[in-house]
Amino acid sequence: MTVHSTAIVDTEVPEGVEIGPHAVVTSKVQLSPGCTIGAHAYVDGPTRLGREVSIGPSAVVGTDPQDLKYDGERTELEVGAQTVIREFANLNRGTTASGRTVIGKRCLIMAYVHVAHDCRIGDEVILANSVQLAGHVEIGDCTIIGGVVPVHQFVRIGVHVMIGGGFRVAKDVPPFMLAGGYPLRLASLNRIGLSRRGFDRRRMESLQKAFGLLFREEGVIRDKARSILKGEGWSDDAMRLAEFVMESRRGLVT
Repeated sequence: MTVHSTAIVDTEVPEGVEIGPHAVVTSKVQLSPGCTIGAHAYVDGPTRLGREVSIGPSAVVGTDPQDLKYDGERTELEVGAQTVIREFANLNRGTTASGRTVIGKRCLIMAYVHVAHDCRIGDEVILANSVQLAGHVEIGDCTIIGGVVPVHQFVRIGVHVMIGGGFRVAKDVPPFMLAGGYPLRLASLNRIGLSRRGFDRRRMESLQKAFGLLFREEGVIRDKARSILKGEGWSDDAMRLAEFVMESRRGLVT
């Protein structure tokens, strides 16, 4: 382990941890082997950092939620293994609504990103520079959000989604989709992203058929989703898409 002489560290430092100049790590932080904490970063808690988590210079991680209802109760932040948190990012703990904020494994949280209280972020998610997540946002695995995107509280974003930079997300974004524009709309399936993740032609064709039915044909979306769930011959991916539609509470980007 390597801890700079100017760092203030009040917790156990496991093997392979590196802590840079003037960083502060409080006693409420649980470090795992291989973590890296950059210069001037501030890590509070209760916070648990998985193996090989990297925190960039001047990032602020595990601080109190920015919620007027918060009254000092014990809540947590959990960051999965090999996630990278870049410069000046700000990640808050949860509130009593759920008790914790969770970020998955192998995520990339770029500079100036804010992850508010009670968010749930899946594995291998990329949040580009200055993405701003309000409280209780949920993001599925392998999703990418472009830079300078605000996401409204309680919004759900499905797996394998790509959202273009600079757009506002005020409603739920269904899985497997490419979204952009003002107001935000579904452009198509996230074909490039799905292909890179190993989706074969059969999976893509089933999703394209479900996409056309749900979002391009006339009718009530929930009724069409219900027909997929009760029908035969649909892939697991199409069923997952229909389930997301049925579970939406904020309304859907279409």
